Amino acid sequence: MPPWRGSLKRGRQQRFHLLSQVHSTSPHGKAGLLSPPWWSVRSLTLSGAEVVAPSRSPIAPTELPTVADLGERALIQRITARLATPAWLVVGPGDDAAVVEPERGALDVFTTDVQVEGVHFDRRFVAPDAIGHRALAVNLSDLAAMGARPRAALLSLVLPDALDVDAIDGLVDGLLAVADAHGVAVVGGNISRSPGPLVVDVTAIGSVRRRRILTRSGARAGDGVYVTGTIGDALVGLQSLQRRADRKVRPDRNGVGADQVGPQERRYLRPEPRVRAGLALAGHRAATACMDLSDGLADAVRQIAAASRVGITIDAAALPIAGEVRRWHDGQGRDPVAASLEGGDDYELLFTSRPAHQGRLRGVQRALGSLPITRIGAVTREPRLVLKTADGLRELPGGFEHFR
Repeated sequence: MPPWRGSLKRGRQQRFHLLSQVHSTSPHGKAGLLSPPWWSVRSLTLSGAEVVAPSRSPIAPTELPTVADLGERALIQRITARLATPAWLVVGPGDDAAVVEPERGALDVFTTDVQVEGVHFDRRFVAPDAIGHRALAVNLSDLAAMGARPRAALLSLVLPDALDVDAIDGLVDGLLAVADAHGVAVVGGNISRSPGPLVVDVTAIGSVRRRRILTRSGARAGDGVYVTGTIGDALVGLQSLQRRADRKVRPDRNGVGADQVGPQERRYLRPEPRVRAGLALAGHRAATACMDLSDGLADAVRQIAAASRVGITIDAAALPIAGEVRRWHDGQGRDPVAASLEGGDDYELLFTSRPAHQGRLRGVQRALGSLPITRIGAVTREPRLVLKTADGLRELPGGFEHFR
């Protein structure tokens, strides 16, 4: 029943799946899972105060329809009824596959990323719309790193029987909000049944002119190393949200409580893909190499250095780390620089640029307005990855890696 297909058998399982907590300090692919999720009940208590969960219908919690109640075909119709149909979509949902007309003079760029409950998000504190937001945003971040303009997406959902339909509506709300903001059409997808966690898989398609493609492999000795925005925010946001969920909201030794890092929590829950920055870097031909920060800045530095066969030195004093982030880690007894280098989910762009291209880089900055671009290091011939600190040179820490 494509491009939406699926296998959601009717039937009832227990309302809530109790899965073990996964503990980690880095946010990308490490969030824990404890059920029931917050939106499966009408109210809950955090730190002594009752919080009423939003609901789309007035029926009691035990009467909320689940995906098993609704059934596969009705669920597909519920989603596809909300999708836009651009002129370049020749065949959309309802056939075996989507057919799109290619953008004239451009190449197609494909990327895919999956969000797995208990690995990439924790439903205790990541609401349905935030799950949908993240699922598409992380894919658009990949397109941005390639200098591509987002165009279309495919959405695959693997759903537990007991998941509320209301949660699916919220998930689609979040995903379509990001799609609308970036001119992306959801042209099809897939639905299947999960015996355990919720899984959201997105494939995104963009377009780019041949001479504007950005890759990881173009850095050369002497290039400057730059990053957009700030780093380390999402890790602090995740840790704050975990602390709230664990009902252990206590001020640290500096008096900084979890309720004081709202902006960092938002950075984790609803990352902003730097699509404009990627398009500006590509359009001005200002970057020699580029990568997004999904698994941490240290990981991206390693990836660009390996692909370009160069070394990179990072200046710790130049790293754009917010004061709230520094205070949070100081309060936990951690090095803010190391934590911000290792933490993931920031979805900023790390790129290199030739010294002769400073004029192009100024054009990029003008195009981006208030989004800062910070020079944080330099590319070297010697294939070493070095962090320069006030105490001297040391090896750059690692980033996040699955299965490690």
